[in-house]
Amino acid sequence: MFLYALGGGLIEVMVSPIVEACPSEHKAKAMSLLHSFYCWGQLGTVAISTLFLFAFGTGSWPVLACLWAIVPAIGIAMFAGAPMPRIVPEGTATMRFADLSKKPVFYLMFLMMLCAGAAEQGMSQWASAFAESGLGVTKVIGDLAGPAAFALMMGLSRTIYGVLGHRLDLTAFIASSSVLCVAMYLTAALTTAPVLGLLACALTGFSVGIMWPGTFSMAADAMPGGGTLMFALLAVAGDLGCAGGPAVVGLVASANGDSLKTGLLFGSMFALVLLACVVAARKTVVGEREPLH
Repeated sequence: MFLYALGGGLIEVMVSPIVEACPSEHKAKAMSLLHSFYCWGQLGTVAISTLFLFAFGTGSWPVLACLWAIVPAIGIAMFAGAPMPRIVPEGTATMRFADLSKKPVFYLMFLMMLCAGAAEQGMSQWASAFAESGLGVTKVIGDLAGPAAFALMMGLSRTIYGVLGHRLDLTAFIASSSVLCVAMYLTAALTTAPVLGLLACALTGFSVGIMWPGTFSMAADAMPGGGTLMFALLAVAGDLGCAGGPAVVGLVASANGDSLKTGLLFGSMFALVLLACVVAARKTVVGEREPLH
């Protein structure tokens, strides 16, 4: 698990700057579309794995793991002969860590990624348990109605921006998504209707969809010389959020009589902080771009 997580993290760090470096009229669209396939992969993995284990029993998980190993094997074959673009634009100096650390916008983007990961996984990791406890359904149905629906909505959000991004303002889209995220966290935490709570879980997936790729695009726009180092550091922030978000929700829930609703109520702060960061970024990123022209 440690090794495949390491490999998955390296792939994420490398693929995002590669796509950002590819020539395109609207890079934020390409980035959003790229990350939409993460959602479709998650959706397919949850659905196929759930049905496989239901059909062949949980004891068959080693076979399932071997079958999923086919996916990175295909990736090896595809990347082996793929041409690689120059990551840092020609004529732009590559930024070192010391250079990034002097940029206030870098810390803002870091915090945005941290909150994006926390808001995403804070709900996603608990969606199945929420469905089972709220609706009283089996684990199979809970997995499909919880994480699978969450991934579906997150993929739709990223695909919509990937197709229509040239007509949409990125920071406005992230800000409105943050507002929706806060609303859905509060709905899931406060509603007494199980179906409404589960719907809020799914719509949270839609609200967090643009946050991760959108922050990547904003950072690349503000710091074009950041290269793979910048993407790697931002990915670390996102992953820390992905680990910390569910942990915080779980700890708060445990401290309040295992009340998952209380944990989700506390988790709404992730989206609130992200919204504040987006408002600050609208001014900061513009200020960072001015010397580049």
